[in-house]
This record gives sequence, structure tokens and C-alpha cells, in this order.
Amino acid sequence: MTRAATYVSPAQAVAAVRDGDYIDYGFGGSFPDLLDNALAARTGSVRRVTVRGGLVITPKIAVLEADPEGQSFRYESIHLGDYERKQYRAGRIAFVPIALRLVPFLYRQGKFRSDVAFVPVSRPDAEGNVSLGTGCYLWKTIIDCARTVIFELNEHLPFLPGVDGSNLCRLDEADMIVEGTHAPLAERTYRAPSEIDRRIAELVVNEIPDGAVLSLGVGTVPFAIASALADSDKKDLGCHTGTISDAYRKLYLAGKLTNARKEFDTGRSSFNLAMGSSDFYDWLRENPDLFRPDSIDYIHDPARIAKLSRVISINGGVQVDLMGQENAESANGMQLSGIGGQMDFLEGAFRSAGGCGYICINSSRLTKDGVRKSNILPFIPGGSTVSAPRTLIEAVATEYGIAHLAGKSLAERREAMIAIAHPDFRDALRLEKPDLSLFL
Repeated sequence: MTRAATYVSPAQAVAAVRDGDYIDYGFGGSFPDLLDNALAARTGSVRRVTVRGGLVITPKIAVLEADPEGQSFRYESIHLGDYERKQYRAGRIAFVPIALRLVPFLYRQGKFRSDVAFVPVSRPDAEGNVSLGTGCYLWKTIIDCARTVIFELNEHLPFLPGVDGSNLCRLDEADMIVEGTHAPLAERTYRAPSEIDRRIAELVVNEIPDGAVLSLGVGTVPFAIASALADSDKKDLGCHTGTISDAYRKLYLAGKLTNARKEFDTGRSSFNLAMGSSDFYDWLRENPDLFRPDSIDYIHDPARIAKLSRVISINGGVQVDLMGQENAESANGMQLSGIGGQMDFLEGAFRSAGGCGYICINSSRLTKDGVRKSNILPFIPGGSTVSAPRTLIEAVATEYGIAHLAGKSLAERREAMIAIAHPDFRDALRLEKPDLSLFL
């Protein structure tokens, strides 16, 4: 669709927002700062406006800061980032549970409205193309659905075209365009891996074959696995992942990330989002031909993932029970994050020839009072989320080993999970039995 593509100020652009509208901010590290601040200035002049986003790594969301009572704005997140988690705990954010691969269908089927889309893009090239930069997300779907499309030109976003324009839009796809000065891109960093994290990484790396296509989730253990791979003798590793990060840059600098054996996107790292350090963003900016950023429809489709051989999906978790059910996103009834693309890549890896999906988790944790608690439980407790069902979990790794669960009976799964639990809890876990009286 060709639109007006008029350059306006941020204040003029957000005048398009009406009472009751749904506004899309996008997902991940790419964020519409200028439009967010301009919309925040309309606090009190609009009512019942819903802002939708997720996995925000920017330090703040201006519409929430300006309207603490929620008189004008409410915010919905499909995946809680650090700032969003704090706001959720304060009761100021609504959480929408959804697997990322299904989000485009919510828009196409009209279950998610998009009245105004705030789309962060790069500066244009000579042909009038802009890049979606580090956040391809599902912007092209949203642009097709939205009443009003506003591009926010960010001078720091790398111009990443992708393949056949997979990460490009035309300026005339926007109704309005705003530009101005931005802070550097928000960075995503992780704590240094613990000795336990490094032990888990060592165990998993031993099972990763040459030519593996990696989907590394965000977090300390995936980064530890990348570090261990960088120091290993593995070769010709590939990337097809939801979020690309410094972990992949580390593999590239070590000569491990070649993408040479991928059946498609050969020679390129494929991803939907990019979040990391300033050095990482420079790597993207300086080497655009190494990457294929593309939409959720392309990157997160399990059927497409399964066409790649040796897909290795690495994700963290909060709790796993003896059946193999995993809680990846909540604790004591409190939402911590979201499922993101974890199920998408677990299924894709399950169906991949020579592939495997791993849930990596510390066997136990210490509470603030110094009490040790097991992260492997008889059952996922009430109030916590079953993020991934037992039918999708192939392998669970702790510092005590790897439990391969695919194809095993419930009894065999129990024994495999107990064997990788912390030794202090193994006897108690063996005493836990299903209550068969329910069926008598």
C-alpha cells in the first residue's frame, strides 16, 4: 500500500492517536523513543489508549512514566523485559501469553488491532528504502493492518537489507515520517557465567556436532555455551535464531560461525531480532552481507526450521518436573518474562535431522535466606506456568548431566530427571509417586 509519506514533527505525528486506539511499539531493542516521548506529552488529552510491545531493553517507557495512574494509557506486553517486569509487578502492565510464531495470526485474524504503528527504521538509502535494522519483528504484517503508519528514523540503526529486501520497507509505506536525535542503541548484557553455568555448557557442547545450526536463547547459559564452542574444535557452525547476540559474534571472531553447511541461507546468520553490546551492533553494521534478518513468519516457523539439519536449540528454564514439563517464565504465581520463541525452536529442533532441543537449568538454587531449593520438582506447582509441555522437551541439562527424554516412558523420565537433580533432593524425589487413588 502506498501512503502519504509526509515528514512531520513527533508532536504532529502523535496527533493521529485517538481515544481507544491500539498503538504498536514493536519488540526487542529497537524502540520508538521520539514518538513515545511525544505521545507521553498527550497524557490527559486522550483516553483508553493501549500501547503494545515486548522485551523492551530501553531504560524507560515514557507513556508509563508520565501516566502512573493509567488515566490515558495502558500497556500490554507479549514478553516482559527487565523494565516491563518491574512495571508488571507494580500492576501497571497487562501480560498477554503467546508463542511468538502465532502473533502474526492475531493481527491477520483481527484479534489484535493496530490503529497506529510506531515503526523504528534506519535512515533511507538513495532509492528511498529504509531498514528495520535490529528489529524485523512482524512489522510488515502490522504495516499492512494499521490505519496509520509512522516511521521513526533512527540514525543509529544499522542498514541491514536482508535477502530480497526481507528487512526493508519503502518510505512511501508510511503515512508520516519523523526524525531527530537519538541516544545510542540500548545494550543487552549478561552476568558472568558461574562455575555451574560453565559445567552445563561443557556437557552440552560435547553433544553439539560440527555443522550444527544454533538457536541460542538469551541468557547466561547460552552465552557460556557459545564461549565453550568458541574454545572448542567444533567447526562450520550456523545460526538460525530468534535473537542474535554477542554470543554469535564471539563464535564468528573465533572462526566457528561460517553457516557453510546450512541447506538454505548458506553463508548467512538468520534472525528476527538483534540485541547486544555496542561492539555487536558495529559488527552488524559493518558486515550486512553476513546476515538474513527476516520476519517471525520466516524465522520462527517450525516447518522451515526443520528443513535445516542439526538444529540445536538452547534455552534456559525456571523449573522442570519429573515428567519433563518446563516452567520458563514464572515463579510463585508471578510472571517473569514470556515464552517468546522457545516452543517454536524446540519443535523445529525436534523435527530437524540430527537436531535436538535442550533446556538448561541449574539443578538447585539458594533462597535469600540461604536455603537450598530444588529446581527439579515432582510436578510444576500450582500458580506456575507450564511453558513447554513434556511432549516437546527432548533433553534437560543440569550441572549433573543431561536427561534425554524423547521417546521415554513416564517411569523412565522420572529416573532420568532424578539422576540430574541435586544429590540433596534425589531421595525425596524418588518418594514422590502419582496419586493413583484418583482413578480407583
